[in-house]
Amino acid sequence: MLELQNVWFSAPAENGGKSEILKNISLKISERFVAITGPNGSGKSTLAKIVAGIITPTSGRVLLDGEDITELSVTERAKRGISFAFQQPVRFKGLTVKDLISLAAGEKLSVAAACAYLSEVGLCAKEYVNREINASLSGGELKRIEIAEILARATKLSIFDEPEAGIDLWSFNNLIKVFEKMHEKTHGSILIISHQERILNIADRVIMVKDGEIAADGTKEDVLPKLFGTMVGCRFTEGN
Repeated sequence: MLELQNVWFSAPAENGGKSEILKNISLKISERFVAITGPNGSGKSTLAKIVAGIITPTSGRVLLDGEDITELSVTERAKRGISFAFQQPVRFKGLTVKDLISLAAGEKLSVAAACAYLSEVGLCAKEYVNREINASLSGGELKRIEIAEILARATKLSIFDEPEAGIDLWSFNNLIKVFEKMHEKTHGSILIISHQERILNIADRVIMVKDGEIAADGTKEDVLPKLFGTMVGCRFTEGN
């Protein structure tokens, strides 16, 4: 189970002071699919990066299965079973797709095994397995390869920051099927940062972040009516 205890995060402001991005966030997450949503700049991506260890909270604690992991690095958290898929996937010049998926799986995979993961995310495996993770791949291709990587890792907590970005040619239904298969394999939690209603509708729990605070938290039946009423006129773009 993931637990956040009184988490705050401040960033330098233009006036030389500090801007409070997250304010006293306390959460316990153990459900199958949990969606965190909110308008641009609300702090939702910052929250995900704190869980993954990419940034450290100004104060508060992050616990995984009762262990305080607040000061642990991204690598140490990965060893304990946390995966993170970036909004903009990283490129690795000189590393092939097969190499990357093998690293994620923790073993040298056969071509057939690597291809199986690629097929799960809608890629024609034979066309991608030996390609480098470089500029020759589109953003959508990188996004799907990264999802295949997380699927191969099979960790107890998988975090996806805007997983739908760049996959317009691949249906939401297929993305949702991948999440369902991932849960069947790991029986862990999947934390999804998104504002897409079709993604939110698969969540067992929806958490709305606004102005750095939890504005709503509950089932989709409870939260979505409030969410789409509150968000009328708000612009959702990449950001915090």
